[in-house]
Amino acid sequence: MPNGYNGKILIVDLTKGKWEVETPDEKFYRTYMGGSALNMYYALKLIPKGADPLGPDNVLCLSTSIVTGVPVSGQSRMTASAKSPMSGGAGDSQCGGFFPAEMKAAGYDAIILKGKSPKPVYLWIKQGEVELRDASKLWGKVTGDVEQALKEELGDKKIEIAQIGPAGEKMVRYAAIMNMSNRANGRTGMGAVMGSKNLKAVVVRGKPKLKPAHMDRIRELAKFGATNTKENPAVWDLHINGTCGVLSYQQQDGGLPTRNYNEGQYEDYEKISGETMTETILKDRDTCYACGVRCKRVVEVDERGYKAEALYGGPEYETIATHGSYCGIKDLAAIAEANQICNMYGLDTIQTGTSVAWAMECYERGMLSKDDLDGIDAKFGNAKAMVALVNKIARREGIGDLLAEGSKRAAAKVGKGSEDLCIGVKGQDMPAHMPQAKTSLALIYAVNAFGADHQSSEHDPSIDPASSASEKQKLSEIGLTKPLPVKDFSRDKVHYAYRTQSLYSVLDSVNLCQFVFGPAWQLYGPNQIVELVNAVTGWDTTIDELLKLGERRIAMMQAFNSREGLGHQDNVLPKKIHEPLKGKGPTAGSAIDRKVFDRAVQDYYEIAGWDKNARPTHSKLHELGVGWVAEAIGAS
Repeated sequence: MPNGYNGKILIVDLTKGKWEVETPDEKFYRTYMGGSALNMYYALKLIPKGADPLGPDNVLCLSTSIVTGVPVSGQSRMTASAKSPMSGGAGDSQCGGFFPAEMKAAGYDAIILKGKSPKPVYLWIKQGEVELRDASKLWGKVTGDVEQALKEELGDKKIEIAQIGPAGEKMVRYAAIMNMSNRANGRTGMGAVMGSKNLKAVVVRGKPKLKPAHMDRIRELAKFGATNTKENPAVWDLHINGTCGVLSYQQQDGGLPTRNYNEGQYEDYEKISGETMTETILKDRDTCYACGVRCKRVVEVDERGYKAEALYGGPEYETIATHGSYCGIKDLAAIAEANQICNMYGLDTIQTGTSVAWAMECYERGMLSKDDLDGIDAKFGNAKAMVALVNKIARREGIGDLLAEGSKRAAAKVGKGSEDLCIGVKGQDMPAHMPQAKTSLALIYAVNAFGADHQSSEHDPSIDPASSASEKQKLSEIGLTKPLPVKDFSRDKVHYAYRTQSLYSVLDSVNLCQFVFGPAWQLYGPNQIVELVNAVTGWDTTIDELLKLGERRIAMMQAFNSREGLGHQDNVLPKKIHEPLKGKGPTAGSAIDRKVFDRAVQDYYEIAGWDKNARPTHSKLHELGVGWVAEAIGAS
């Protein structure tokens, strides 16, 4: 075995209360490396076609990667994958914090969870030893209380815990898996899958024992990060204002979703900006294992009836937008409390906020009444109403039980044209980066296997002629040298979208933070990803080999979708995106032209090696070294 990984995959059968360990060979690790690609291998092998996402046949895969745990910024990431309760296709979500590095140190590269326990349990792994323990006393408790209870029960304050809150127990379809009570595997409903298995938590403790092949190169990369964090304006702003710092830029470009994606600018944006948070409620900047960027917000609030404590961190940009501008809310304290509720109960903040925004527009248009909303006056701008609806979703109480299904399923029940107010793709609502302002996102939102996601490709400004010399240099490392205007939607832009999607797919398989590693504005560029992988493992991989890994993961996820009946008919945008935006600003009146979009989708299929039904072809899967997938799904 080369350096960098344990060579052990833990397979847990929760129904039987038993487990076994697989020991894949080096070829396996070099083919999949970890994270999302490794998880999709097990998902395709173990999840039967047609499995209920919330049934015992679904399989929840948690994995680190070959580089997790080395002392370099941005490597402490863990990917959770399963069949998604939101889409019925591939589900995929990443988290940061200290849990990933501790899981690796505990002795396993991945944990594969099958079946359903007959009673609530938690999985306890200490230096390779495995135990399933009763979690009945933890069931129903919020994340902060569970953190404290488990540290007391196990007598160790340094354990790391990945858990579900009450929302996951009640299988809110977009429930998250939480660690540190404030880091989330947020999107695609992985917390609901965990809840369906009666698994309250995975608890890990270990001692780092894996040594990189070339520690001197690791030190050089770490030194580069420490030296250049402050020199890189985008990364330094992440430190100062967190992800919330981009809110003002989004406003400027007309890409800040407002009042349920009806407008691209919010008149009260300054009151909820990252700069305002830094100046008012920010109390600290937290970090992930061995990361010097320190972008995590820690806030405290106790004003006007709203409360938020440091334990639950602070809102990120997406949370501020979805609970703020999406809902017409200008009260930062209310948004901070909504964020805390999501972290306490284990909810994806994006889908929670978009579900509330959808309900507010339905209320404004008379599609939902005050009685339907349990007496809540859910007008845009009503901060108390927003927080009240988040609370109801977290508990699945009253109207919250309907909204806990996500806006697509809720609209199917409400009817009255409410379907046209949804902003989702494959059941997952759009994050706070608007395709009307960044055209390639229209394509990626539609074709991405697990629905609309802003962290699956690089955005258009990085390839624009006005982008920085540093961005141009990093993009050239993956063969992108032709500048393209932000609003360009040519085949060249489609190629840019797929190429950067492939690199982001690498990041989700090598499990690297996309705010630290990437193809453009990030701290480390593509060639440094290659350096890191080789320094840890002793391999001689290249950027082309890594990009093929990224393509492999994309193809495997799409193959899973094809097997489950998702295809071209699902790679579409919501009606709103094709209608002119209202309001003011540079995107007012903008819309994504259907004909141009349809042509871009077909260009994407050709470039990615998919047929007209969005199924990866037999030849493409064999080219990517996963011919077994072609046989499994019957690819032509």
